[in-house]
Amino acid sequence: MASHRVSRTNVKRHHRVWPWVLSIVGLFVAVLVLFGIAGFNVYRQSKEVQAHESRALSMISDFSTKIDDANVQKVKDQLPQIQQETSQASAIANGAWWNIANKIPYFGSNVSTVQGMTNVIDDLMHQSVPQFMDVVTNLQHANLSSTDDGINLRPIIDCQQGMQKANESLQHQVGAYNALPQPNIDIVRSAYAQGSDKLNALATRVDALSSTFRMLPGFLGNGQTRTYAVMSMTTSEMRSSGGLIGSVGELTADNGSVHVGEFKANKDYLPYGIGDHSADMARVFSDEGPLHMSFDIRDTAVFPDTERAALAMQSIWNRTPWGQQKPLSGVIMVDPVFVQEMVAINGPVTLADGTTLNGDNTAEYFLNTVYKQYEASQTDAVFGETTGNVIAGMFKSLNLGKLVKIGETMGTMARERHFTMFSFDANLEKEIQAAGFTGETPNDPQNPSVGIYLTEQNPSKMGWYIKRTATIEKTRCDASGATYHVEYTLNNTMKVSDVANLPPYITGVDAPNRGKGIEKILFYPPAGGRINNISQLNGAVNAVQKTTMNGKELYKTVVEILPEQSVTYSFDVTVSPQAQSALTIDQTPLGWKDTGITVKEPKCSAKAN
Repeated sequence: MASHRVSRTNVKRHHRVWPWVLSIVGLFVAVLVLFGIAGFNVYRQSKEVQAHESRALSMISDFSTKIDDANVQKVKDQLPQIQQETSQASAIANGAWWNIANKIPYFGSNVSTVQGMTNVIDDLMHQSVPQFMDVVTNLQHANLSSTDDGINLRPIIDCQQGMQKANESLQHQVGAYNALPQPNIDIVRSAYAQGSDKLNALATRVDALSSTFRMLPGFLGNGQTRTYAVMSMTTSEMRSSGGLIGSVGELTADNGSVHVGEFKANKDYLPYGIGDHSADMARVFSDEGPLHMSFDIRDTAVFPDTERAALAMQSIWNRTPWGQQKPLSGVIMVDPVFVQEMVAINGPVTLADGTTLNGDNTAEYFLNTVYKQYEASQTDAVFGETTGNVIAGMFKSLNLGKLVKIGETMGTMARERHFTMFSFDANLEKEIQAAGFTGETPNDPQNPSVGIYLTEQNPSKMGWYIKRTATIEKTRCDASGATYHVEYTLNNTMKVSDVANLPPYITGVDAPNRGKGIEKILFYPPAGGRINNISQLNGAVNAVQKTTMNGKELYKTVVEILPEQSVTYSFDVTVSPQAQSALTIDQTPLGWKDTGITVKEPKCSAKAN
């Protein structure tokens, strides 16, 4: 009987439990159905959202790549439609079905990202873009040229505050967009990537323009006359910051009026001694050889930091008869690639011998062709004269389109080290640094770079033939600092058959080394980071050595590269945990407009760098 009673009790308990189980299962099924309906509706509506955003971004894409009168007017005319498209996209993405769907596991994070995307873009089009358009419109209607072929600084000064406000708003919105979770569904990832590319392109251009506008009035002598040494570099004979200094011109700026005086050949500076430098610099660049830098005017670009090159130039300048009565305000260092980009903006230049230089052939002409056509003693004068004319023409017949092109080009050229400058006025230099116009070894943990600087050890013009490329691949994503694998390759493209046929001034004045690239290379780790496992592939175990210079740890090596041969350096770079952007390379400028850097698909995935 006892057993029978227990059995009946169990039956009753089962009858009590099952209704609850069925209710839970029913609720679960209902939730799944609801999520399924929500997911279906969101999937269907996501195509509408993508279409709205694509139309809006396509209407503004031309403006993000080219800011001129035509594109300004086009965006002004289309802004109401752009705003309507982004508002509709935002309204759809923040509807009821989307708010349900963002709770779905895995799928929900993608929904949240799309909602964030539409909100950011809508805010940007209703706030940042109209502010920027107001500034640009005022500049469009202003007279930017002065009566003396200079630049009228007043409109630029008047627009600075508005430009800064618009830029801060834009950067904030784009930063919010970049901080959104990375989507893992293809259609969302595609829309996110499209928006990211176009918004970041716009942000980069506006930020460069804003930075240029902040420093331009001070640089061009607003309130006082400024004198700059314009140092013409030839990267065919590489030095860390650029190349051998062939000639130096004098640029005077007074309230927007720009005058470029005669360029003096480097031989005119040789009687006035060497530039100031530290004991560490003497050890690394002279004592250790194989080529012993003299630190006279020709070698002032051997220092990787523009400030040290400027101080060396200033010390020589102060000893010259023309410099003793005219204090130097700063230096501007340019190479033939910068001159080529200015020629592309200003228009073709015809030399005395009838040669026409344009936006495609100028760099090669001054880095290689000129050494085949002229005596060595004449080449620097030709480049110096052209540089002076091009710089003087930068601010002539100025309008909005040309001003923006100059600002953007200066930014691009500075990032690639074809153009760099330094001011001895501390306040102005802060603005120049903020614009990214002062070349520096890695010093920003938030924006990490590895520095790679070359100095030619074979007196020659072999730099044109040494083609450099690099690959960067993120291999570890970690909050304590991401790690990247870097490979840096130098390829001597000179043909063996050409060595005997080219002038020794190109291939090398020392017969045993003709056609060789003999490079001293310095590798700097990123600020707050480190370099590990550095080696020359298929080279000696101790090919790369650790050293220090001016308080910074770095690695150095010297390598010989025969014609038609190449060498590759391999190393790992760990960035600071403060890093907010991906690793880049700051390097001695190439002989063309490019960095030679390829970024591979990462082996890890994380928003953190």
